[in-house]
Amino acid sequence: MSSIIGLNYIAGARSGAGDIRLQSVDAQSGEPLPGFFVQATDAEVDAAAQAAASAYPTYRALSALRRAEFLDAIAEELDALGDDFIATVCRETALPNARILGELARTSGQMRLFAKVLRRGDFHGARIDRAMPDRKPLPRPDLRQCRMGVGPVAVFGASNFPLAFSTAGGDTAAALAAGCPVVFKAHSGHMATAELVADAILRAAGQTAMPDGVFNMIYGGGVGERLVKHSSIQAVGFTGSLKGGRALCEMAASRKQPIPVFAEMSSINPMLLLPRALQQRGDQIATELAASVVQGCGQLCTNPGLIIGIRSPEFSSFLDRLASNIADQPAQTMLNAGTLRSYQAGIGRLHAHAGISHLAGQAQQGSQAFPQLFQADVNLLLEGEELLQEEVFGPVSVVVEIDSRKQLQQALSALQGQLTVTLIAEPDDLENAGDLIAQLEQMAGRLLVNGYPTGVEVCDAMVHGGPYPATSDARGTSVGTLAIDRFLRPICYQNYPSDLLPEALQDANPLGIWRLIDGHSCKEALV
Repeated sequence: MSSIIGLNYIAGARSGAGDIRLQSVDAQSGEPLPGFFVQATDAEVDAAAQAAASAYPTYRALSALRRAEFLDAIAEELDALGDDFIATVCRETALPNARILGELARTSGQMRLFAKVLRRGDFHGARIDRAMPDRKPLPRPDLRQCRMGVGPVAVFGASNFPLAFSTAGGDTAAALAAGCPVVFKAHSGHMATAELVADAILRAAGQTAMPDGVFNMIYGGGVGERLVKHSSIQAVGFTGSLKGGRALCEMAASRKQPIPVFAEMSSINPMLLLPRALQQRGDQIATELAASVVQGCGQLCTNPGLIIGIRSPEFSSFLDRLASNIADQPAQTMLNAGTLRSYQAGIGRLHAHAGISHLAGQAQQGSQAFPQLFQADVNLLLEGEELLQEEVFGPVSVVVEIDSRKQLQQALSALQGQLTVTLIAEPDDLENAGDLIAQLEQMAGRLLVNGYPTGVEVCDAMVHGGPYPATSDARGTSVGTLAIDRFLRPICYQNYPSDLLPEALQDANPLGIWRLIDGHSCKEALV
């Protein structure tokens, strides 16, 4: 494993012109880790963005197969990171070894998945409407459409996924697949991890002869605004708090040329427990749900933060069992001291509200987070109480008991957009549920039946997005192959000679890509 240098990555070289030194810490002990990281100066932020802009024409012009080779090479370099690297990630985040090993495999797997997307070619979105010179009353020109990368992308690392949503995470993989160079803003909570992963990306770039500036990385607090407002940056990927995401959206909108921000921000991921399911397996549900609430110390964007059930003896029994399970869960160390302080503040607000009662959990103390369970009066939800809409990042959930199926729909109407919403139900519960399903479709990006939202599969069909405030743009996803769409734009060529067209649109179809030709899907060459 290479040693930590602590300098910014710009155009394939290292730069540390600034005077501000940053230090990473051991998440368990709070002790500083060896080495310093140099905060990027304004000039270095500009240079990183300009390096990405300089690389863009060359990089986007590379064939999809060349970009696929780059992504596969990154995956190989990630897989080669050894025990010392895993130990560094664990020290910076307090996440267990098994979790980091799994996340590393997911991160390299994402790169390979996007490489497959590039090789199969459907991301091009190729559409061809051939000329109709004899059409009356007016002839039709030859029109051909495909998609290209939007330009350099700024990516902000997430605190809770130091690998899969970070330096070589999903946003970086999708942007690179789309043909967009990246400027990555390293998260302050795991700067050493970011450096070691950045080294792996640059080794892969060298092996595959990618242009300098295809990947750049900067350190520091307060550098994000200058990056987002830089005229070379054409889109932003972000995973983090609602406050942070909103701030980036406002920065991007205030530019002379506004750009899109694809921000995953806040979700309480409601769990709807229907009567027959509780009658048949209430104890099992209580055990499984408690495990979901505390998984990863609740530091998952899909953590079930709101539990809704219809008043009944079975629901009361379930609630007793759930409270007992939560009370039995041990305290865990959070990602960093700031995350713990935020969790403590959120728990404090719940304790202080007159309409919310505490059901289970030890008093918050020391340097670890104790799981908590609360119950809120249904009228708070029906009246749109903001406290019940806010995500408390950590191992906590709030229960709301309602009176009827009709009141359930009223409660759902009061909720904001979500990443997920889950139905725990038996077939009898789901009879005549069309109106309920239609309501859920309006409020979330992923709908589950008899599962738990913690755990996001990386695949073609996944949607990890949803209406605001879950994300800033409900039309996209930050997990799965559809994530590439965020960093592509359509372009139409009218009456262009075939040899001047992108390969995906040429008559010969040298790449063998599926195309929509005159309304018919095929991959044959045009004759």
